[in-house]
Amino acid sequence: MPSWDWLITYSELLIRAGQVVLILLLGWLLQRFLARGLTRLGQRYPQVPPELLMPLRGGLRWLIMGSAFMLVLERLGVSAEVLWTALTGFVAVAAIAFFAIWSVLSNLFCALLILTLTPFRIGDCVEVIESADKPGVRGRVLAINLFYTTLEDLSGDAPGTWVQIPNSLFFQKAVRRWRNGELPTPRPTLPKHES
Repeated sequence: MPSWDWLITYSELLIRAGQVVLILLLGWLLQRFLARGLTRLGQRYPQVPPELLMPLRGGLRWLIMGSAFMLVLERLGVSAEVLWTALTGFVAVAAIAFFAIWSVLSNLFCALLILTLTPFRIGDCVEVIESADKPGVRGRVLAINLFYTTLEDLSGDAPGTWVQIPNSLFFQKAVRRWRNGELPTPRPTLPKHES
Protein backbone atom coordinates (compact mmCIF):
# COMPACT_ATOMS: atom_id res chain seq x y z
CA MET A 1 0.00 0.00 0.00
CA PRO A 2 1.51 3.35 -1.06
CA SER A 3 2.27 5.93 1.53
CA TRP A 4 0.37 9.23 1.11
CA ASP A 5 2.13 10.98 4.00
CA TRP A 6 4.02 13.27 1.62
CA LEU A 7 0.70 14.51 0.25
CA ILE A 8 -0.42 15.60 3.71
CA THR A 9 2.96 17.20 4.38
CA TYR A 10 3.02 19.23 1.15
CA SER A 11 -0.72 19.74 0.72
CA GLU A 12 -0.64 23.45 1.57
CA LEU A 13 2.27 24.05 -0.81
CA LEU A 14 0.56 22.09 -3.60
CA ILE A 15 -2.71 23.99 -3.09
CA ARG A 16 -0.88 27.34 -3.35
CA ALA A 17 1.00 26.20 -6.45
CA GLY A 18 -2.30 25.13 -7.99
CA GLN A 19 -3.85 28.50 -7.15
CA VAL A 20 -0.89 30.32 -8.72
CA VAL A 21 -1.16 28.26 -11.91
CA LEU A 22 -4.93 28.79 -11.99
CA ILE A 23 -4.59 32.58 -11.54
CA LEU A 24 -1.99 32.82 -14.32
CA LEU A 25 -4.04 30.60 -16.63
CA LEU A 26 -7.22 32.61 -16.03
CA GLY A 27 -5.34 35.88 -16.59
CA TRP A 28 -3.87 34.59 -19.84
CA LEU A 29 -7.26 33.30 -21.04
CA LEU A 30 -8.98 36.58 -20.13
CA GLN A 31 -6.45 38.70 -21.99
CA ARG A 32 -6.64 36.38 -25.04
CA PHE A 33 -10.45 36.58 -24.98
CA LEU A 34 -10.39 40.39 -24.81
CA ALA A 35 -7.71 40.64 -27.53
CA ARG A 36 -9.83 38.51 -29.88
CA GLY A 37 -12.88 40.60 -29.02
CA LEU A 38 -10.99 43.77 -29.93
CA THR A 39 -9.81 42.18 -33.18
CA ARG A 40 -13.41 41.26 -34.07
CA LEU A 41 -14.50 44.77 -33.16
CA GLY A 42 -11.93 46.17 -35.57
CA GLN A 43 -13.10 43.81 -38.32
CA ARG A 44 -16.77 44.58 -37.77
CA TYR A 45 -16.27 48.35 -37.64
CA PRO A 46 -13.61 49.30 -40.20
CA GLN A 47 -13.87 52.97 -39.22
CA VAL A 48 -12.10 52.10 -35.93
CA PRO A 49 -8.42 52.60 -36.78
CA PRO A 50 -6.05 49.70 -36.04
CA GLU A 51 -3.62 52.26 -34.57
CA LEU A 52 -6.14 52.74 -31.76
CA LEU A 53 -6.78 49.03 -31.16
CA MET A 54 -3.11 48.04 -30.89
CA PRO A 55 -2.26 50.18 -27.82
CA LEU A 56 -5.64 49.37 -26.28
CA ARG A 57 -4.91 45.66 -26.66
CA GLY A 58 -1.43 46.09 -25.19
CA GLY A 59 -2.73 48.17 -22.29
CA LEU A 60 -5.38 45.59 -21.44
CA ARG A 61 -2.78 42.82 -21.60
CA TRP A 62 -0.51 44.65 -19.16
CA LEU A 63 -3.40 45.49 -16.85
CA ILE A 64 -4.73 41.92 -16.73
CA MET A 65 -1.36 40.22 -16.38
CA GLY A 66 -0.21 42.82 -13.84
CA SER A 67 -3.33 42.17 -11.79
CA ALA A 68 -2.74 38.43 -12.07
CA PHE A 69 0.84 38.92 -10.91
CA MET A 70 -0.38 40.95 -7.92
CA LEU A 71 -2.84 38.16 -7.04
CA VAL A 72 -0.05 35.58 -7.33
CA LEU A 73 2.14 37.58 -4.97
CA GLU A 74 -0.82 37.92 -2.59
CA ARG A 75 -1.27 34.13 -2.63
CA LEU A 76 2.44 33.71 -1.89
CA GLY A 77 2.10 35.87 1.22
CA VAL A 78 3.22 39.29 0.03
CA SER A 79 0.91 42.00 1.34
CA ALA A 80 -0.97 44.03 -1.27
CA GLU A 81 -0.45 47.12 0.86
CA VAL A 82 3.32 46.67 0.71
CA LEU A 83 3.16 46.15 -3.05
CA TRP A 84 0.98 49.22 -3.53
CA THR A 85 3.30 51.33 -1.39
CA ALA A 86 6.34 50.15 -3.35
CA LEU A 87 4.62 50.77 -6.69
CA THR A 88 3.43 54.28 -5.82
CA GLY A 89 6.85 55.12 -4.37
CA PHE A 90 8.54 53.98 -7.56
CA VAL A 91 6.11 55.99 -9.72
CA ALA A 92 6.64 59.10 -7.56
CA VAL A 93 10.44 58.83 -7.81
CA ALA A 94 10.20 58.26 -11.58
CA ALA A 95 7.94 61.32 -11.97
CA ILE A 96 10.31 63.51 -9.95
CA ALA A 97 13.32 62.26 -11.90
CA PHE A 98 11.54 62.88 -15.21
CA PHE A 99 10.58 66.39 -14.10
CA ALA A 100 14.15 67.07 -12.97
CA ILE A 101 15.69 66.11 -16.31
CA TRP A 102 12.90 67.54 -18.47
CA SER A 103 14.97 70.53 -19.64
CA VAL A 104 17.86 68.25 -20.61
CA LEU A 105 15.53 65.91 -22.51
CA SER A 106 13.84 68.89 -24.14
CA ASN A 107 17.15 70.25 -25.42
CA LEU A 108 18.18 66.80 -26.72
CA PHE A 109 14.87 66.37 -28.54
CA CYS A 110 15.05 69.90 -29.98
CA ALA A 111 18.61 69.21 -31.19
CA LEU A 112 17.30 66.15 -33.00
CA LEU A 113 14.56 68.28 -34.58
CA ILE A 114 17.05 70.98 -35.61
CA LEU A 115 19.33 68.41 -37.23
CA THR A 116 16.52 66.61 -39.07
CA LEU A 117 14.18 69.47 -40.03
CA THR A 118 17.03 71.97 -40.62
CA PRO A 119 15.24 75.22 -39.81
CA PHE A 120 18.77 76.66 -40.06
CA ARG A 121 22.22 75.34 -40.88
CA ILE A 122 25.77 76.03 -39.83
CA GLY A 123 26.80 79.29 -41.48
CA ASP A 124 23.29 80.79 -41.58
CA CYS A 125 22.50 83.99 -39.75
CA VAL A 126 19.63 83.71 -37.29
CA GLU A 127 17.90 86.01 -34.88
CA VAL A 128 15.93 84.77 -31.88
CA ILE A 129 13.22 87.38 -31.41
CA GLU A 130 12.31 88.08 -27.79
CA SER A 131 9.19 90.16 -28.40
CA ALA A 132 7.92 92.81 -30.76
CA ASP A 133 9.49 95.70 -28.87
CA LYS A 134 12.81 94.12 -27.81
CA PRO A 135 15.56 92.97 -30.17
CA GLY A 136 16.75 89.42 -29.67
CA VAL A 137 20.03 87.61 -30.10
CA ARG A 138 21.37 87.78 -33.65
CA GLY A 139 24.33 85.84 -34.97
CA ARG A 140 25.92 83.39 -37.37
CA VAL A 141 25.47 79.70 -36.50
CA LEU A 142 28.86 78.20 -35.68
CA ALA A 143 27.85 74.82 -34.18
CA ILE A 144 24.76 72.80 -33.33
CA ASN A 145 25.35 70.56 -30.30
CA LEU A 146 23.05 68.26 -28.34
CA PHE A 147 22.21 70.87 -25.70
CA TYR A 148 22.83 74.26 -27.28
CA THR A 149 23.57 76.07 -30.53
CA THR A 150 26.60 78.36 -30.70
CA LEU A 151 26.20 81.70 -32.48
CA GLU A 152 28.80 84.32 -33.32
CA ASP A 153 27.17 87.48 -32.02
CA LEU A 154 26.60 90.03 -34.77
CA SER A 155 24.74 92.57 -32.69
CA GLY A 156 25.00 94.16 -29.33
CA ASP A 157 27.94 95.69 -27.53
CA ALA A 158 30.53 93.01 -28.30
CA PRO A 159 30.21 91.73 -31.86
CA GLY A 160 32.20 88.58 -32.54
CA THR A 161 31.62 86.98 -29.14
CA TRP A 162 30.10 83.54 -28.96
CA VAL A 163 26.61 83.06 -27.59
CA GLN A 164 25.28 79.63 -26.62
CA ILE A 165 21.50 79.32 -26.87
CA PRO A 166 19.62 76.26 -25.54
CA ASN A 167 18.10 74.33 -28.44
CA SER A 168 14.62 74.40 -26.92
CA LEU A 169 14.62 78.21 -27.18
CA PHE A 170 14.50 77.97 -30.99
CA PHE A 171 11.10 76.28 -30.69
CA GLN A 172 9.75 78.61 -28.00
CA LYS A 173 10.56 81.92 -29.69
CA ALA A 174 10.20 83.30 -33.17
CA VAL A 175 13.33 82.85 -35.27
CA ARG A 176 14.38 84.98 -38.24
CA ARG A 177 16.84 83.32 -40.67
CA TRP A 178 19.11 84.42 -43.50
CA ARG A 179 20.40 81.46 -45.54
CA ASN A 180 23.41 83.06 -47.20
CA GLY A 181 25.08 83.92 -43.90
CA GLU A 182 24.95 87.65 -44.58
CA LEU A 183 22.66 89.99 -42.71
CA PRO A 184 20.67 92.26 -44.98
CA THR A 185 21.67 95.89 -45.11
CA PRO A 186 19.06 98.22 -43.70
CA ARG A 187 16.94 100.09 -46.23
CA PRO A 188 17.61 103.79 -46.48
CA THR A 189 14.90 105.89 -44.96
CA LEU A 190 13.32 108.63 -46.98
CA PRO A 191 13.63 112.17 -45.62
CA LYS A 192 10.49 113.64 -44.15
CA HIS A 193 8.92 116.64 -45.86
CA GLU A 194 8.23 119.61 -43.71
CA SER A 195 5.08 121.50 -44.50
